[in-house]
Parts: sequence; structure tokens; C-alpha cells
Amino acid sequence: DAVAGAAVIYIGCYAGFNSTILSPSPLGLSQSIAELPLFSGIGLRVVIYICFLLSSIIYIYLYTRKLKKSKDASVLGTDWFPAAGMGEAGKEEDQSVPFTVRHKLILAVAGLSLVGFLYGALKLGWSDSQMAATFIFISVLAGLIGRLAANDIAKTFITGCQSLVYGALIVGMARSISVILENGKLLDTVVNALASLLDGFSPIAGAIGMYIASALLHFLISSGSGEAVVFIPILAPLADLMGITRQVAVEAVMLGEGVVNCVNPTSGVLMAVLAASGIPYVKWLRFMVPLALIWFLIGLVFIVIGVMINWGPF
Repeated sequence: DAVAGAAVIYIGCYAGFNSTILSPSPLGLSQSIAELPLFSGIGLRVVIYICFLLSSIIYIYLYTRKLKKSKDASVLGTDWFPAAGMGEAGKEEDQSVPFTVRHKLILAVAGLSLVGFLYGALKLGWSDSQMAATFIFISVLAGLIGRLAANDIAKTFITGCQSLVYGALIVGMARSISVILENGKLLDTVVNALASLLDGFSPIAGAIGMYIASALLHFLISSGSGEAVVFIPILAPLADLMGITRQVAVEAVMLGEGVVNCVNPTSGVLMAVLAASGIPYVKWLRFMVPLALIWFLIGLVFIVIGVMINWGPF
């Protein structure tokens, strides 16, 4: 069903993001703010990553196995593909199409262009506009190879954009919550209140409190780097006072925000994925909440382990 398709891509991405190992942002940024060596503590992080990845693979596998046994097992009910009727593409009937040389050329152009996209983004420092232009280039060149007229290329491109407009509007609405909190000067008050609650706790209880506080704060700040900039400067000195290593404090923030990512209604990425796939948010919660709880428990275990082994910079 659509949930399984979205989960393979979205959860696959966030299983790695939640337990990031070498991400410049938010991990590298957080460690820099906390005055830790860049990407330090990688040994334990690799173990955390493996646990997050395996739990995600097993969870999705078990769900798809239930779908194979019974169509009634879908959280979407009988409507497995809610987005099937969106746009003109959804109205087309299934038909057998031969796989020609022209199709292979189009796939080759798309693949090589994406390689160029990665090189430009990672090595040449491309902006969002330059990265977006890559996909316009793919669509135009693919249309020319497919022998479409100029008008047909334009119409096909616009038809594809139609299904993304709804997602784009949802992203804007989700982002507006963070804008109101920032411009209304409310975030500092919320962060200060959460940090104040941790004062006087034992190291293990304090680390768990940081973990939970970070998860709660992520509902208000959907950006991982944004939360790091706001929260790490407060938690780092607080961790020193509580006898918690700064490495544990950083990981508490990373895992706290990571667990919330896939159920966060203020996340523009999640809302766009659900809008594009036609999955209602409540139905997604039915699927995702059990895995989020599994992730939360995994994170809880490793936060406690980090405190017990006095997890340091290296």
C-alpha cells in the first residue's frame, strides 16, 4: 500500500538521520557548539545507527508481510493508494509499454544528471536554485528524447507539478508555527523552562530529561540545526554541572529530535510526503507510533549507557 511505499523511502532516510554518524548538520553543528571534536564518539554512534536501521527494516518487513497475507491489514483500509486519482496521471489506464532504447536513454540521462546533482551539491556548493534547475534539465531533455513537442513537454511538466502544490502549501503552514514562535520571542522562554526542570537531577535522570525535553522541543522547532543552535548552548554547561559528559548531552538532543521527526505535524518534510502520497496524518500515526516508541526505547537505553560509561569526546 501507499504507507509501505512511503515508509521505505521516508523511514529509510530518517532511520539514518536520527542516529547520524557523519552529518555536518545537525551533529557537526551541535558538537561544534558544545566544543567537542568534530564527529567524535563515532564508535557508540555506529552501534546506535545499526539498532535504528535494523529495527526499521524489521518493522516495515513485518507490516508488508501482514499486507501480503490480508488486504484488510492495511492502516489505509481498502483504499490502498489514496493518491491514485490525483492529477491527470492518476486517470490513465494501466497498459503494457515495451521497454525501448529511448526509455533506456531517458533513464541514463536521469541517472547521470543525478550524479552531476550530487557532485554540484557536495563539491561545487550549489544553491537550491541550481539544484532545482537540474530537475528541469532532466524533464526537458527526457521530453526531447521521447520526441514530445515543446507544448507537450510543458504540459507534462505542469501536470507533474500539480500534485506537489498541495505539499508545498502544507510545508508553508507547518513552517509558519516556527516563525510565530521565533518572532513572538516565545522559544527562549520555552527552552529556559525545559532546562530549568532538569536542575538538581542525578546524571542518569538528567540525561533522560534532556532526551525527553529535546523531543518535546522538536514539536516547536522542526529544524534539527535550529534546535541545536537554541538548545545546545544551554544544555552543554548544564551537563557540566550535572556530571554528564557533553557527548551524552549532544546525543540526547540528536536522538530526542530524531524520534519525533516521523510523527511531527509541524515537519514540512513529513507533511509534504503525506500530501504527495495521499496518506491521512491520522492513518500515518497508526502505522508510525509503534515504531517511534521502539526508537524512543532504543534511544533511552543508549543515553543511559552513555552516562554509565562516561561517554567522552573520542
